[in-house]
Amino acid sequence: MRSFCVDIQARRFAIVLAVIASAVSNVVPIHAQRLMVPGIDVPSAVESSLRQKLHRLGDAIAALGSEEGMALDLLPDVEIYYKAVSVALDYDEFIRESEFEVADELLEQGLKRAAWLGEGRAPWTVREGLVVRGYRSRIDDSVQPYGLVVPAGYSTSKSIPRRTDVWLHGRDNRLTELKFINQRQKSPGQFVPDNTFVLHPYGRFCNAFKFAGEVDVFESLEAVKRHYAVDEQRVAIRGFSMGGAGCWHLAVHHPDVWVASAPGAGFAESAEYLGLWKKDPKPSWYQQQLWHCYDATDYALNLFNNPTVAYSGEIDKQIQAAEMMRQSLEREGMRLRHVIGPKTAHSYHPLAKKEVAERVDAIVRRGKDSVPRHVKFTTWTLRYPRSHWVALQGLERHWSRARVDAEILPGNEIRVDVENVTAFSMQFGAGDSPFAAGVVPVVRVNQSIVATDAVASDRSWSISLTRRGDRWGVAGSSPSQGLRKVPGLQGPIDDVFMDRFVIVQPTGGFPNTPAGRWIESEFNRLKREWRAQFRGAPLMVSADELTAEQIESCHLILWGDPSDYPFMTESVSELPVAWEGQSIRFGNERFPAAHVVPLFIYPNPLNPRRYVVLNSGFTFRGFGSNATQVPMLPDYALVDVRTPATSLEPGKVIEAGFFDESWKPARTN
Repeated sequence: MRSFCVDIQARRFAIVLAVIASAVSNVVPIHAQRLMVPGIDVPSAVESSLRQKLHRLGDAIAALGSEEGMALDLLPDVEIYYKAVSVALDYDEFIRESEFEVADELLEQGLKRAAWLGEGRAPWTVREGLVVRGYRSRIDDSVQPYGLVVPAGYSTSKSIPRRTDVWLHGRDNRLTELKFINQRQKSPGQFVPDNTFVLHPYGRFCNAFKFAGEVDVFESLEAVKRHYAVDEQRVAIRGFSMGGAGCWHLAVHHPDVWVASAPGAGFAESAEYLGLWKKDPKPSWYQQQLWHCYDATDYALNLFNNPTVAYSGEIDKQIQAAEMMRQSLEREGMRLRHVIGPKTAHSYHPLAKKEVAERVDAIVRRGKDSVPRHVKFTTWTLRYPRSHWVALQGLERHWSRARVDAEILPGNEIRVDVENVTAFSMQFGAGDSPFAAGVVPVVRVNQSIVATDAVASDRSWSISLTRRGDRWGVAGSSPSQGLRKVPGLQGPIDDVFMDRFVIVQPTGGFPNTPAGRWIESEFNRLKREWRAQFRGAPLMVSADELTAEQIESCHLILWGDPSDYPFMTESVSELPVAWEGQSIRFGNERFPAAHVVPLFIYPNPLNPRRYVVLNSGFTFRGFGSNATQVPMLPDYALVDVRTPATSLEPGKVIEAGFFDESWKPARTN
């Protein structure tokens, strides 16, 4: 993950303001939108006592925020306690009376850590056993907790790199920060291998580790790597139930990260798991296309270089996930290692659990092959463009399958066969080249022989290639003309929430029309639901206060008519939608602006390396099955807001589609 990209002074100022105001200062509490399970009333005496301690902890955090060095770096380890209790109080998220005592204990722990930091100490950072820590997310500056099992012997040999297992938790609609921190301070989890760090990401609640939940896994892993010696060749991914679904997802979409993957139960795709083909209304054509974003079955080939041990209970309905993956792997010529717990429902059978552990341990002992001689992988989107030493930079058609089969052959040759790919690179870091220094490798791409440079003296070597017609050649040094979809800038709308974004609030308010009222409702929905479902406060700024730094570092989410934003005046004509009097023009068609609202994601004309999104939050709606928490809208849509929203649509979608690889409208219904 990229490092947090604001200077220290700005960061410190943001921290202090956030603490003084509230851990959720950007969101107005709307108590109707909380956890699926409603909270209980908090006695006034209990609330008064907790808020007094919160105030003390807030003051301590604010004081530490003005410090340099260690205090500022470790401040999230204190802020997680403040956030856990303040959110539970402000949003009625106490579920049981026993959690009042838990909240009091967490505040005491936060105060103790704050006092230690004030003295220049941080004893929890060298503690063995169970510890809960925090980091500040790049996405929205929110503080997120993670649990860690620190192996015995760490305190006396901190510099020795150790194996690290990432364990993904199951679904729990009560899993507030309060409950998560409490659990992670008491339970080490299902698997605790010797001499191993076990990382428990929070995953920003219960989204099956997708969207910001996916980012959370990698941000928490990076936080562990900053503070502990992690063996990069021995990082495994595991999980059960919803965590098993998350494990399937992260295993196939990031195959070169893990030494081994061990999903248990969960789900691997949406349509068959939920029987969506049998339901009415059936998902739209673009929603079916968007299943290719997260369906692990579509990416089964990527386990070619990622050793995987699946587990299911014999009588668990969620054995369906492993069966779907088995079928998908067989179509790719591979066989799934599937350990089944006899006569077992949704849990680990003791003997099967032992077998899973032994198989995973055996894989991890060998370590990851960082430079495999043969790489196979597939993708449907440049959001997931790489495996090991091969990375895609361009597709011929998004949301159609792309394939790569790359192999290092004898005689200093690399053979690459690709489908639906227009640009890619191969890169070997220092010491990683399979060829000796000075060798000029022969590269053959779909029968095209490409001239290459010699391997450098440090045995690093890289090449970028593009397709011209039916022939392949080395990519030119001059930048490509016009907009192109590239990794991290490819849509759909929900992709904006995978990186740092800011909601830009229009200074003129919202018009009193059906469209204006709908836009205002969706504006408030994003603020409210981001907190409820992704456990953060979205960054917000008024249109007249947007800074050059924010344009440089953030995706922008605008509302209404972009021409109303002063900073867009010079560039609004570059957007794919135009307002013309009482009409909206999209392509060659016009729509009544009073009740038709355009939604889209597009490269920001002010900074084409970032997105601008118009009139949309994340596109799934509600707390339904995790298998329905997937992108529901493509790159653009026009919505008639006179029709009420449903769980599938924000209104009546009268036109929708994907931009092509040059960001031009290509596919409509």
